[in-house]
Amino acid sequence: MFTGIVEETGKVESIREGGKAIQLAVRARICARGAKAGDSIAVNGCCLTVTKLQRARSGALLHFDLLRETWVRTNLQFAARGSLVNLERSLAANGRLGGHFVTGHVDGVGKITRWERAGADHVLDIAAPTDVLRYMIFKGSISVDGISLTVAGVTKKGFRIWIIPHTFEVTALRERKVGDAVNLEADMLGKYVEKFVRAKS
Repeated sequence: MFTGIVEETGKVESIREGGKAIQLAVRARICARGAKAGDSIAVNGCCLTVTKLQRARSGALLHFDLLRETWVRTNLQFAARGSLVNLERSLAANGRLGGHFVTGHVDGVGKITRWERAGADHVLDIAAPTDVLRYMIFKGSISVDGISLTVAGVTKKGFRIWIIPHTFEVTALRERKVGDAVNLEADMLGKYVEKFVRAKS
């Protein structure tokens, strides 16, 4: 379980095709502290398992194995050496829930259709799959590349979010542009409500 509060941006060191999985290596500092093989870390909002660590003075390399299913269903397929990725360690039982409940299970990939400055802030319009949009509500929560954000508007084909300067500066969104893909995870509470309502009807 995660909260959508990004702890740092890691940098992709390498992506290699393995025999059974795609091997991803990310350079990190904060999320490498105390990390060990078997730990869960959200990479662009996708929950991945650390398979190996290589420590160094400048931080560490976190190694992950991605199944083909994960690869094709997330924007990690578009990452390259040097790309920034949002990182968050899993929530400790005594931790603070600063954002909202984020499982790290990406529901779909959206596409940025608008990226504009609005004073000191940024406004983004994102086209989203219908099976993600069904859970969208005005002022509800959405995870975009692992960032907990508030929905500022909903249309038939997508939604709008506002990005404050702090979020822009500390996340990989500062690399994004119109046409780029972003990982989306709808609020899990909406999914449970839908299931309960269907069960009663």
